[in-house]
Amino acid sequence: MSDLRQEANSLDREDELRAKRKEFVLDDTVYLDGNSLGALPANVPGRVADVIARQWGELRIRSWDESGWWTAPERIGDRVAPLIGAAPGQVVVGDSTSVNVFKALVGAVRLARGEVSGAASGEVVGGGGHPDEGRDEIIVDATTFPTDGYIARSAARLTGCRITPLAPAEVPAALSPRTAAVLLNHADYRTGRLHDLPGLTAAVHAVGALAVWDLCHTAGALPVGVDAHGVDLAVGCTYKYLNGGPGSPAYLYVREEHQARFDSPLPGWTSHAEPFGMHPEFEAARGATRGRVGTPDILSMLALEAALDVWDGVSVDAVRAKSLALTDFFLRCVEAYVPEGRVESLTPGAHAERGSQVALRCEGAGDVMKSLIERGVVGDFRPPDVLRFGFTPLYVSFADAERAARVLAETLDA
Repeated sequence: MSDLRQEANSLDREDELRAKRKEFVLDDTVYLDGNSLGALPANVPGRVADVIARQWGELRIRSWDESGWWTAPERIGDRVAPLIGAAPGQVVVGDSTSVNVFKALVGAVRLARGEVSGAASGEVVGGGGHPDEGRDEIIVDATTFPTDGYIARSAARLTGCRITPLAPAEVPAALSPRTAAVLLNHADYRTGRLHDLPGLTAAVHAVGALAVWDLCHTAGALPVGVDAHGVDLAVGCTYKYLNGGPGSPAYLYVREEHQARFDSPLPGWTSHAEPFGMHPEFEAARGATRGRVGTPDILSMLALEAALDVWDGVSVDAVRAKSLALTDFFLRCVEAYVPEGRVESLTPGAHAERGSQVALRCEGAGDVMKSLIERGVVGDFRPPDVLRFGFTPLYVSFADAERAARVLAETLDA
């Protein structure tokens, strides 16, 4: 047995999170694609079976009250909240990430301009004065997942703003009193580079604009600290590091101080102050409930609620420590096993700049990943030449990391 394999076994024995691996449905595959779809928590099938057979099959419509269906978006939001560093009452679960990006970004522009929707009439009025129509710019992360860019451009058209795509490092110098909102990704989905959420949020606030963060590639992998760092609005999916299942509902964070003025561009009957009053005019509910739109997708939402049980007793700081240790160890193994010049790491070496994935540039990366999957190592490929390996600390072991690097080397030598 190689020294690195022995070291992996030793690290796994010392791992304080090692027992969590048993709470997932896993096999002999090395699964390093949790940054796209998390593994199945073992308690979810039984919980979903109960939702279908008893709550829906027997209780039927009564489950909206008796099984807590109606309050699920806020209840589950409060379970997501500590994973992103938010106090209760600021996160609501529902809809997709894309829909929530749209709500957050348009809402941020309206907040920055001092626009507030009239309680009953829908009339837009100034927040204590005239709306600040001079704020006519939305800055968007130019390296973002494409959908965020698409949504940002649509939000700009709707609000009469111009759109300015920039790399996150370029944002502070470009901010001005005309900037209304800035949409940034906490981690680059291709390279795993972690951006400076505290520093960029402070820079955005310095010019009176609002910061909107996409947390899809960090929530559940590292501390985010939305409350501590003054984040205005944030969105994220739940099917990556939160293991909620394919297409599981996303979440929207609205900072408490903004909730009374948050004017969603998608008001719906479930975000109404009296949802069963069926009033023709809209009056927004209080709190994060303003972020709701239509009827909750109960089956996937309650699967997510069950999946979040794996976080019971888990410290996000411990998850972050293991994430860094795993990615450090994997990179060491790659350096030891893979011939020099065959791959290049795109993921920063500095811990402060690294998320929970490793991206390797590799010639013929698409074919290489297919071969890796055939050999029992599952990552993913991003064109034109990037191999991505996601490290979910709750179930990925150091032995997995060593095996993945070893099989990569064997694949490249084949």
